[in-house]
Amino acid sequence: QEALPPPCESQIYCHGELLHQVQMAKLYQDDKQFVDMPLSSAPEQVLQRFKELANTHNNSIPQQQLQMFLKEHFQAKGQELQPWTPEDWKDSPQFLQKISDPKLRAWAGQLHQLWKKLGKKVKPEVLHYPERFSLIYSQHPFIVPGGRFLEFYYWDSYWAMEGLLLSEMPETVKGMLQNFLDLVQTYGHVPNGARVYYLQRSQPPLLTLMMDRYVTHTNDTAFLRDNIGTLALELDFWTETRNISVSLGEKSYVLNRYYVPYGGPRPESYSKDAELADTLPEGDQETLWAELKAGAESGWDFSSRWLVGGPNPDLLSSIRTSKFVPVDLNAFLCRAEELMSNFYLSLGNASQAMKYRNLREQRLAALKAILWDEEKGAWFDYDLENGKQNQEFYPSNLAPLWAGCFSDPGVVDKALKYLEDSKILTYQHGIPTSLRKTGQQWDFPNGWAPLQDLVIRGLAKSPSPRTQEVAFQLAQNWIRTNFDVYSQKSAMYEKYDISNGGQPGGGGEYEVQEG
Repeated sequence: QEALPPPCESQIYCHGELLHQVQMAKLYQDDKQFVDMPLSSAPEQVLQRFKELANTHNNSIPQQQLQMFLKEHFQAKGQELQPWTPEDWKDSPQFLQKISDPKLRAWAGQLHQLWKKLGKKVKPEVLHYPERFSLIYSQHPFIVPGGRFLEFYYWDSYWAMEGLLLSEMPETVKGMLQNFLDLVQTYGHVPNGARVYYLQRSQPPLLTLMMDRYVTHTNDTAFLRDNIGTLALELDFWTETRNISVSLGEKSYVLNRYYVPYGGPRPESYSKDAELADTLPEGDQETLWAELKAGAESGWDFSSRWLVGGPNPDLLSSIRTSKFVPVDLNAFLCRAEELMSNFYLSLGNASQAMKYRNLREQRLAALKAILWDEEKGAWFDYDLENGKQNQEFYPSNLAPLWAGCFSDPGVVDKALKYLEDSKILTYQHGIPTSLRKTGQQWDFPNGWAPLQDLVIRGLAKSPSPRTQEVAFQLAQNWIRTNFDVYSQKSAMYEKYDISNGGQPGGGGEYEVQEG
């Protein structure tokens, strides 16, 4: 089997013997720790020293020697970032005044304070010696998710920006947008996060949607005009390298998928990926590693959603992410095409506006033909190998509502019936990520904030009071869970266990993170 190219060229942070030996020695609880550690000198020197050390010990370096080597040649993680208090942070944004309940208002006030804890700025040495860091240099400061995530992430940042605009912090948002646009200019796409080991995979494409939130808030059309070409470039990356043709009867439709044809274990989860591959025949290992990266690109790392239809749908080694046409990805792209059409129209470019309007029309037709199920009243991921929809429940099945990617207004109320039929409304602490319990973090019983948003703001588009009411109730449930856990723990978590009254979530590859 042809070996696929590595996730990046660095022989320290992406592939090679040093990375392999250090990660397989498991010197740290979390594999991410090592690949986040900066070098103390030039990579060539460090690699040369490592080679000498390996030769001395006949390629099996004792643990103590390896630890001394790291102490000498690497620095502690996080050194290259400095804390940053956003300059546009202000004491009492208007949304706080609008919260009538005193307990909820006090809590919202504390959440508003969190921006100061999550702000980061890259130190200039990363600009001057980029080869010594896995962090990719960013000119502007930014907000990070928190916990083990010291760098910014692509799709996380969309919801961070929604919050920042609510906190009336458009300058911070503009800086973050500029960082993403710079990445597209340099690499042709937005990487999963600001690390070299994330370079060859992206994440759900929300850049155009971020620009829309910012421009709607500020009316900064000059910024839009300056950068619309870069937004187009990012959409080209998806349509050119992540496209897939699906035939149905006589017709064939083009949609998009997550797909990362790069080899080797993910550097930040190296030992886990290597050990998982050991359970498979050698010829299947590169495929597994590519599918794990595609799963990370989906944002849903990992979920039964990508395991369905494999040999054992409970095992991560069955992952087949790139064999699905995902509802949410295509809904996000559909929304981006609609926004690009509007943007070009507002800038007076009718031909480009027309181009994107046509692209959206084609995608609408494809969504309807391939992903929509009239009887069930929802959209479903399409399994390319088995030629059928995966009809399991995921909140992503309603993403086209959130994205406004449908032509028949009646679908919103059909979606409500779908939620009732799937018994989703019986969960009172949040919407579960799936109904399968695999031990993966994007599965039952975890609830994730972005997925609540997809469903709630999707349903809220309905003109019917009953559907509006359900949307409000779902919002109320989620706020309650977050509030109750905050009252006990004084922290916000990335995910919540919604099965018993709301706890911090669990499962997956690392401890639950706060931020």
